[in-house]
Amino acid sequence: MPGSFDADRSTARVDRRAVLRIGAFGLGGLTLDQLLRMQTAQGASRGKAKGAILFWMAGGPSHIDMYDMKPHATAEVRGPFEAIETNLPGLLVNQHMPHHAKIADKLSVIRSISHSHAVHDDGAHWMQTGYPQLDARSAGQQYPCEASIVSYMRGPQRAGMPAYVCIPEDYQTHLGFFQTAAYLGKRYDALNAASDPNNRKYSGPGFTLPEDITAERLGDRRGLLQSFDRYRAKAEASDALRDADSVQQQAFELIGSQHARDAFDVAREAEATHELYGRHAWGQAALLARRLVEAGVRFVTINLYEKDVDWWDDHYTIEPNLVKRLPRYDQAFSALIADLHQRGLSDDVLVAAYGEFGRAPRIDANAGRGHWPKAMSVVLSGGGIAAGQIVGSTTRDGAEPHDRPLVPGDLLATIYHTLGIDPQQSIPNRLGRGIPLIPQGEPIRELVS
Repeated sequence: MPGSFDADRSTARVDRRAVLRIGAFGLGGLTLDQLLRMQTAQGASRGKAKGAILFWMAGGPSHIDMYDMKPHATAEVRGPFEAIETNLPGLLVNQHMPHHAKIADKLSVIRSISHSHAVHDDGAHWMQTGYPQLDARSAGQQYPCEASIVSYMRGPQRAGMPAYVCIPEDYQTHLGFFQTAAYLGKRYDALNAASDPNNRKYSGPGFTLPEDITAERLGDRRGLLQSFDRYRAKAEASDALRDADSVQQQAFELIGSQHARDAFDVAREAEATHELYGRHAWGQAALLARRLVEAGVRFVTINLYEKDVDWWDDHYTIEPNLVKRLPRYDQAFSALIADLHQRGLSDDVLVAAYGEFGRAPRIDANAGRGHWPKAMSVVLSGGGIAAGQIVGSTTRDGAEPHDRPLVPGDLLATIYHTLGIDPQQSIPNRLGRGIPLIPQGEPIRELVS
């Protein structure tokens, strides 16, 4: 029901991408490490947020043209756009973000996050894991992303729901690279939301059984696999088998869960709600994300991309690019914030928006802005964080932090803290060695209590 969440539960995890591989299913009980994690999580102090939604702005959105505008700078710095006032004193936004102007008091804008990796892959790895990694595409993802950490530490809010979902289906491309669980194992990867939720025939992941597997056959198979419990010790000793074991446990729950199917059925929403969010991929992804966290998903990542507006890598003609892109983002993001508040969910759901870096402080000869990791803006809302804050500032040209310099680990520490996770914890890698959640950073004091 609107305004309410199901009870928070720690449950066994699942390899979401393999959820429908019926032939690999087994049953089995919880592994010892899962039971211990559940007990630890249940005894841990909780933040206010029960779930989180991340707008991942792959390519690097221009902070100077969105949340850190410089209207009094020279033309090549301030860019081609007008700045408009918002209801948050001190915050100006792009003229093509009028909905932000009305809900800005519900936001907190961080303007002083900085790092040194100007390559998309390297920057994305740092921003989503907290760990710097040069030549990240060749090296591969070395550390779990923030959503997989949350999936591992907290699990879904409700049994029978996935903990982590990515929208849309191409989350494994360059747009959503480094959104996996790395050494935690595939069972903490995202469930692929499947295709474009703006498609009126969208039905979400296929939670139904293949035609050749009847309920009777599935029951027989489940009973047969139960007879192999004596091999549990082997599963405990093998990462691959532990991953499969987790798949086996929750795949049955997901396939049999009407609640999960209903959560993905975005067509259940009133047409007025669809229009509020916007009849485009970003708007319907935001609406779907709200439905999912409300139904029991812990973390949803929205990969902002549509072919006709491209991603946020505006090396060329930034003005026409943002004229097409910003209205959709503005509508989707602002509708989600307003809807969560109206439904009484704002303290329960943390909403964040950021990419791998900002854009260069000057418009170049191609009428665009280059990669710029020395300064970027991040927007947070809800989840119990202090609203109406502007944290940090940049120099007059937006090139680097002027005060309150912060690193990616500070952002991730804030997210973890908000979701009831101690960011100073360590988690074991595949060799059993404790790896810190983040190598550097602490919750941003202006935003957390």
